[in-house]
Amino acid sequence: MQFSIRGQQIEVTEALREYVDKKLSRLEKYFDAPPTSEGYVTLGVVRGLHTVEVTIPLAGVTLRAEDRSDDMYASTDAVVDKLERQIRKHKTKLNRKFRQEGSLKTLFVEGANGAVALDEQDYDDLEVVRNKRFILKPMDVEEAILQMNMVGHTFFVFSNIDTSEVSVVYKRNDGKYGLIEQD
Repeated sequence: MQFSIRGQQIEVTEALREYVDKKLSRLEKYFDAPPTSEGYVTLGVVRGLHTVEVTIPLAGVTLRAEDRSDDMYASTDAVVDKLERQIRKHKTKLNRKFRQEGSLKTLFVEGANGAVALDEQDYDDLEVVRNKRFILKPMDVEEAILQMNMVGHTFFVFSNIDTSEVSVVYKRNDGKYGLIEQD
């Protein structure tokens, strides 16, 4: 698997690049065939915190993890752990689906040659513990941000008056705002 590694407000040294490549290569053991898509790694420093963001687009799923800490190497280790956990959860979900449909085709490796045993906690994390229903009021993005701030949440779902689609605004860790729209 190939990764595009770039730095934001930091120079990516060869040692750091090799470390990130080595750690992310651990993920290859989870796949039957190496993914052909390119993964994206962004290394950055914001307010003294070392941030590592990794995005791996795959067929049917996008794996993404981010971590911040005082050490770039510790952040890299934490991101790889998060990605491994996501892969295990997605593998469990796929295996349940394929068992129900009677198909044996999977994206991830089966058996002891690379698969990590799933514990009961992985199954418990998939449980929906709360369900909310509400009417989406048509509004523009600025009004949605104001509403989100009024209720004190980090995201807000609304009906975008400009596109007539359901959209989500969210507060980013850098204090700015993001918008998620339907494709």
